[in-house]
Amino acid sequence: MPPDLAISPDFSLRDVNTFGIDARARAYLKLTRVEQLAQVMADPVLAALPRLLLGGGSNIVLTGDFDGLVLHMGIEGREVLGEQGGSVLVRAGAGENWHGFVQWTLAQGLGGLENMALIPGTVGASPIQNIGAYGAEVKDLFHSLTVVELASGRLRVMNAAACRFGYRDSVFKHAEGAGLVIVDVTFALPRAWAPNLKYAELAQEVAAAGLASPTAQQVSDAVVAIRRRKLPDPARIGNAGSFFKNPVVGGAQCAALLAAHPALVHHAQGDGSEKLAAGWLIDQCGWKGRSLGAAGVYEKQALVLVNRGGASGAEVLALARAIQADVLARFGVALETEPVFV
Repeated sequence: MPPDLAISPDFSLRDVNTFGIDARARAYLKLTRVEQLAQVMADPVLAALPRLLLGGGSNIVLTGDFDGLVLHMGIEGREVLGEQGGSVLVRAGAGENWHGFVQWTLAQGLGGLENMALIPGTVGASPIQNIGAYGAEVKDLFHSLTVVELASGRLRVMNAAACRFGYRDSVFKHAEGAGLVIVDVTFALPRAWAPNLKYAELAQEVAAAGLASPTAQQVSDAVVAIRRRKLPDPARIGNAGSFFKNPVVGGAQCAALLAAHPALVHHAQGDGSEKLAAGWLIDQCGWKGRSLGAAGVYEKQALVLVNRGGASGAEVLALARAIQADVLARFGVALETEPVFV
């Protein structure tokens, strides 16, 4: 085994997943340099182990111990690369904290990412999930990223088309992306910035602050205020943020649901489909504030599942399945989970 790889055996993962689930890994390595990936793959013992790539641990539910090697992304670095076609390119290492990176871009006088402030996780995880909030998604400001192909050790730059972004989806969540490790991400932030206030809740927050022409920092502050009111702090209550995707249904199905449930929260999409509020559906099924074992639904936001203390991954999974079954039975709508179960 390479002597400069600080491999930790029988490692507790409780402090590196935001749900706070106490599972263990057979081996653990904090990645701080790209070269470490080549060293891992060159070692026959390490290369033969099952691998789990971990970022901020905010989009994962550990259902048991992991009998393999956890590679914990910690590659840092932030830089302004220059201008290109009316945008400013900024690059960050995959291990950078996402919210910290957003605030750094704002400190450089660059807007664009502010609607996604306070989303937990790392920069490297942001394109995997195509994270988004309040009318903005990573794909809207994405330029490119660099991956290491584990099989060959080769560095490769991928553009948006190669990443195959979808709603909370990308190539990295599918078999074709399984052997790719993101090491940095580059964003194209608009030089001519304008606030994105198309989500009513955010527009109301900005208006309530008396801001007729808000700055990007002020929009970020508004987003942070909303999220802190609605969502639990993982440092205090274990959670993985929004646990279910907002389901997208056809216009006819939405119309039928509205006839039966006039208060249904829905948002029209450009293709004629409708995005439904998963939190509203779950709330209507009576799950807000309820628990199964030590796993529960957050009292202030039904879209968030929480660890009430000592929850196992199995309990979280059982709660999620019970919620899915109830929503399907009442509304005929299938909910998909956002976190990955391991």
